[in-house]
Amino acid sequence: MKEFKILAVIVALVGITYYGIEPYAHHIMHPEVSPADFSFKDLKNVDTKLAGNAANGKVLVEANCIACHAIDKAGYPAVMPNADAAASYGVVPPDLSSAGRIYDKNYLANFIFDPVTAMHLSGKYTPESGKAFPMPSYNWMTPQEIMDIVAFLQSVSPKVEGKEAHKATFEAACGRCHNMKYAGIEATTPKDNLKAYTGAVAPDLSQYIKSRGEHYLHSFINDPQLLLHGTSMPRVGLTEEAQEEVIAYMEETGDSKKAERESLGIWVLLYTFIFAILAYLWKRKIWSEVH
Repeated sequence: MKEFKILAVIVALVGITYYGIEPYAHHIMHPEVSPADFSFKDLKNVDTKLAGNAANGKVLVEANCIACHAIDKAGYPAVMPNADAAASYGVVPPDLSSAGRIYDKNYLANFIFDPVTAMHLSGKYTPESGKAFPMPSYNWMTPQEIMDIVAFLQSVSPKVEGKEAHKATFEAACGRCHNMKYAGIEATTPKDNLKAYTGAVAPDLSQYIKSRGEHYLHSFINDPQLLLHGTSMPRVGLTEEAQEEVIAYMEETGDSKKAERESLGIWVLLYTFIFAILAYLWKRKIWSEVH
């Protein structure tokens, strides 16, 4: 009976310690933030209900976008090597081949209208800072023209599925700034250019699925400013499906044994429970002979 009393005391102490510290650690030091917003409802500069004309969008893209951006899947290669592009703009401009698939339509349209506002980086690119975002605002375009561009980008986006989509989305959304050493992925923007552009080298994401956790990443990728105010990382604007693909790829790379570990954990707990019963019965038998 003493053993059960000791166990009860230990459980009580652990419970008091955990439930006394956990609320402070998670709700005061790291307060809850708004859930990820995949509708990007704060962006209202462009009426995204307008039906876009992909043919006209192609004309507009050729006139306004391909001087800086590659759209490899549509036959528009990069105009300069990555190192030269990074030296010119601070960061390598993204290839827009997958933009229509991975970025939310509302975000993409409003990004074209005003990139800094869409990315939640207004605090970084202020008149006082003297910094200018490399991509200009296209707020002189009509909403219809912007939606035509979006329609064209959606029309040329390749259809990919499964693990192929996971990697492709990660490379398109994250690969310009972040390395993924465990997967052999190196950021397309050279480290020195990126440090000068953002103020710090973007971290390698190989183990972020473990060090940050899936719940944190869902909120952070959707809107970094909510969790790390003042960070140079922009709001990326991914659809919910695309963000799931990014996190899935991070998990496949940095925590490939997760499913195996979780299934093994059940057996370990079962073994521990059975062993505890056998140990208790064995203890009772030994001490009964002593008494």
